[in-house]
Amino acid sequence: MAPKFLKPTFFYLLLVVLVTLVNASDPDILTDFVPPPNSNGVDSSFFTYTGQRGIFDKPTPPTFNVTKATMAEFPALNGQSVSFATLRFPAGSTNPPHTHPRSAELLFVVEGSLEVGVIDTTNKLYNQTLQLGDMFVFPKGLVHYQYNADAKEPATAISAFGSASAGTVSVPASVFTTGIDNGILAKAFKTDIATIQKIKAGLAPKP
Repeated sequence: MAPKFLKPTFFYLLLVVLVTLVNASDPDILTDFVPPPNSNGVDSSFFTYTGQRGIFDKPTPPTFNVTKATMAEFPALNGQSVSFATLRFPAGSTNPPHTHPRSAELLFVVEGSLEVGVIDTTNKLYNQTLQLGDMFVFPKGLVHYQYNADAKEPATAISAFGSASAGTVSVPASVFTTGIDNGILAKAFKTDIATIQKIKAGLAPKP
């Protein structure tokens, strides 16, 4: 049975809503747009990004995958306070706990279902199971995650951000792969150094 996606017309209409609703956080610019440095002008290709073309025709990736359209990939977004990402989840995969320091995230499920959660500054967890067509907002700077609990079917979501460069800080990577002393981590997590070393080994890049 083919996976269910939202109809294209409704899908693109919702994308406009996504971008409109996410609160902007980038500084205002004093020009219509920001051209590339040392350029003599731009044409319509400057405002066009094709990096997401055909993404829904590609096979489901073997692990969680995100395809971004931020200022780094699409320079015309500089100063426009918007960016975009397509999140693809094979069966049973997760987007680990992380934060976006410069923007809220508005997530829209376009295939399958996702379990999502966000933790506020009082350490309260707000979790929800999202179905096709549902949305969820992750407030700026708060730790959150997404998980495809389906053991057989993939899931896909579109995320809009109110910044051209929302940034991503992965909680596991920032804690365990940035050189923090094993003894400090063992004390912080009330465990032993051997356990910390095992976690670090599991997060180390595969050769």
